[in-house]
Amino acid sequence: MSQNAAPDFHIPEPDTRPSSSDLWFFSYLPWSLYNGLSTPLIPLLAIALYNADSPLIIAIIVAASTLTEVPFTIFWGNVSDRIRHRKYFVVLSFTATGFVLFAMPFAPNLVDYLLLNILEGVCSAASTPIGTMLLLETRRKHWWARDVGVFGLVSGIGSAMGLAIGGIFLYGFATQGSYSLGLVGAMQFLLLLSGALAFLSAVLAYAWIEEPEQHLDRNIIDLGGQLHRGAVERIRGFRKRVLHVVDLARGEAIPLTAVEILLFISLLLVSFGSQTFYGTFIFFLTAGSGANLGQDMVFFVFFASAAASTALFYHSGIAAERYSPKRLFIGTTWIRAALIPLFLLSGYYLVGRPGLMAVMMMALNANMGVVWAFTSTASTLFLLRLLKGAGNKGKALGIYNAVVGFGGLIGTIFGGWLYNVTDSATAYLVAMAIVIVGGLIILPIPLHQVPYSHKHMPVRGTSPVPRPSKPPLHRWES
Repeated sequence: MSQNAAPDFHIPEPDTRPSSSDLWFFSYLPWSLYNGLSTPLIPLLAIALYNADSPLIIAIIVAASTLTEVPFTIFWGNVSDRIRHRKYFVVLSFTATGFVLFAMPFAPNLVDYLLLNILEGVCSAASTPIGTMLLLETRRKHWWARDVGVFGLVSGIGSAMGLAIGGIFLYGFATQGSYSLGLVGAMQFLLLLSGALAFLSAVLAYAWIEEPEQHLDRNIIDLGGQLHRGAVERIRGFRKRVLHVVDLARGEAIPLTAVEILLFISLLLVSFGSQTFYGTFIFFLTAGSGANLGQDMVFFVFFASAAASTALFYHSGIAAERYSPKRLFIGTTWIRAALIPLFLLSGYYLVGRPGLMAVMMMALNANMGVVWAFTSTASTLFLLRLLKGAGNKGKALGIYNAVVGFGGLIGTIFGGWLYNVTDSATAYLVAMAIVIVGGLIILPIPLHQVPYSHKHMPVRGTSPVPRPSKPPLHRWES
């Protein structure tokens, strides 16, 4: 964009500001720490405190907050749009989540614990779409791709740090022989720490976030292909995107072609099969019939995936843009399917060798994190290349999120039921088969039905497109 070009949307100058610089990004860092810390902690505490020794019960606990997060993410975003406030929704979301987390360790029974878990999903759902809209409304459009990526990186790093803190705390607690609290008490303390982190995010958000001068209509946001790198995942139930601004209830219905429908079916099956495995993964890691690891090692296994996924997410975007997103999607999907039986084989052959078992589970789950990063990015770009009109991109990405979310939700419950009535081997082999089929059914889709090119990546045989000149910096941007 040249210096004289018209702005992407009108914001009066010099009042536009990046909301007290970019400090408000880091109000989400304690929040991300809580996300990482509570990811395995909530089902682990259910097992330890309420003797929830059924894979179906664990799957229900994993799916419970997801069930509420999906609709309430859109609901809270719509309410914020109508009231025209962003800051106080974020602050209240953090604060309410903190209160719920403080109450969870003292739930008198499993049913109350499950209800509080659902309430936690309702309260936390506001933070994601409103935070993303806040970012878009305080930054110029040509900064969106970079800033959403930074926003997602903060989330990914925070989640990995939270998992590391939980693992180190429980490991130190177990090896030092300090059993004054007991294992259950130690996990209850970590859940209280998660609540304190949510409160800290509320304080920082109140101090650092300023209301934007102008609000955007999420219907006119052109997400395009440039923001896919901001889609950093969280390991609770199915993966949830940092970038989630599309409301499916608004706008005109987009006509889907046969190949687009086929891709959505593929995404549904891949998400369903993946969560058939992952929905009961914590139970498998701790069960005597599975890996039989300690609670501290579960945190390290999840940390391996979170760290690998966060570290390579940017590179997955480069690979998907430079090479074929279809081949990358199919290849990484089948690699994921091949990894599932390796967990089973490791759990069978490494019985009685907890150290080697933990290392193998960490290595396998790290590979799962890498594969998921490439699969998620490649599937997003593959969808964007199939679309016939640029105006359909935002709506299609909304359908993408809904399909992946719904597939993950029902896959979690199905996996828990199948594991419960059969065994881990049957459940995980079925999961592998579903993921393989999900990759197979998109083979007939043409590779380049609609050409797509990044603005900084020239088409083969042409001269590179010159980079746009940078606009002058204002006083508040320096």
